[in-house]
Amino acid sequence: MQVTVTNTDGLKRELKIQVPAQDLEARLGVKLEEMKNQVRLKGFRPGKVPVSHLRKTFGKQVMGEIIQETVGESSQKALADEALKPAFQPSIDLEGEIQEVMDGKADLTFKMSFEVVPTFELADFSKVSIERLVAEVKDADIDEALKRLAENQKNFEPRAEGAAAENGDLLTVDFVGKIDGVAFEGGSAEDANLELGSGRFIPGFEEQLVGAKAGEEKTVNVTFPAEYGAEQLAGKDAVFEVKVKEVKAPAEVTIDDELAKRFGFDELAKLREALAEQIKSDYTRMSRMHMKRAMLDKLDELHDFELPPTMVEQEFEQIWKQFEHELSHQNKTAADLDEPEEEVKAEYRKIAERRVRLGLLLAEVGEKNSISVTEQELNQALAERARQFPGQERQLYQYYQQNPQAVQELRAPIFEDKVVDFIAELADVTDKAVDRETLFADPEAEEHEHVHDENCDHDHDHDHGEAKPAKKPAAKKAAAKKPAAKKAKDD
Repeated sequence: MQVTVTNTDGLKRELKIQVPAQDLEARLGVKLEEMKNQVRLKGFRPGKVPVSHLRKTFGKQVMGEIIQETVGESSQKALADEALKPAFQPSIDLEGEIQEVMDGKADLTFKMSFEVVPTFELADFSKVSIERLVAEVKDADIDEALKRLAENQKNFEPRAEGAAAENGDLLTVDFVGKIDGVAFEGGSAEDANLELGSGRFIPGFEEQLVGAKAGEEKTVNVTFPAEYGAEQLAGKDAVFEVKVKEVKAPAEVTIDDELAKRFGFDELAKLREALAEQIKSDYTRMSRMHMKRAMLDKLDELHDFELPPTMVEQEFEQIWKQFEHELSHQNKTAADLDEPEEEVKAEYRKIAERRVRLGLLLAEVGEKNSISVTEQELNQALAERARQFPGQERQLYQYYQQNPQAVQELRAPIFEDKVVDFIAELADVTDKAVDRETLFADPEAEEHEHVHDENCDHDHDHDHGEAKPAKKPAAKKAAAKKPAAKKAKDD
């Protein structure tokens, strides 16, 4: 096998690989000899089929398999011999007439094109300084959590006959919605539960039922929002004929031992302890999120190296498709943005570059420090995933068994967290006490998304990073979407 490097422009590489025809012929001979004792042909005793007859019968098929195997094996050997690490699966282009190669009249020659993973120096993590926001769990936090639990457990009791409905009451209603006098799909329901003030129905619907009494029939006039999800209803005026069948008022829930027993605790003190632990866990999670964001920001700041263009482009395309998908759900396109499309794309391309840079960086740290994801960690993540789909555990396990890429998506965040923890152990991480509001305040939360690069094909567990928080392009005439008038469930 002869290997020639024909392109070394930046991170781009192109190798020309040539395998002599006699090498292919030798492999063909070995394969045909192996087949003698395996094939059964009419007119020949087992093991007595002449190789010449096998060549005539199976030669083309076997030579095709040999060429495919040779391309794969020689590609890997060439990369190893040249100490090259592709950033993604190389492209292979055969040269010459393949039929002549199949007939043994020409050498097998092909080109392998790819981009290599860049080499770069890792920063001295011991000199990295970041703050970790921490907050103390206070009694007021527990009291607030208890209050929310109590509100979620509230019952409703029928109001006195003839009593008017108030905000916060639960109404049982039948309704039929019409546009231009014609009932529309999804606009009718019977025995629907509607909590006034919940905001579950389109704007103006619930407000017009305040003051209604059991047995009354009301006409509710509303206008669907211009940005409504169902295009056929968006911006349309509708009339709902509503029959109020029952009016219930919320019953006061006392925060006491009886409330605790509803949640499986012997007394209120035990419930408070459990809530304190849960709140502490939430605080720890948010604290880690801030620390991780600060860590990745610092790592991105400290490292600057050439990125494989194809990896960046693939990451950008993935981000942009997701953005367009989100816009489509709002019945919008890039033309509806407040910023020029090219400026928006430039913002997202920077995010793509950051993701690729951090992905390569974290992978390098993991490789140099033998950080990997164990089967036990992966199985635990899979079990946690399965718990999110009760009754479908078997199908979910089968899905992951049949989809290596899905398993990779489970492994990626585990690896990332392990690398971040490793760096945090070396870095100077100082705690900064803050209040709850500061800990949970995150105006760019929607932009703070975990991602992992799925295009890198070199021998790492995965390459991934975290998207840099960035102001999302605003869509013109943005409006909150409300669900269509429908049966509202209180459970």
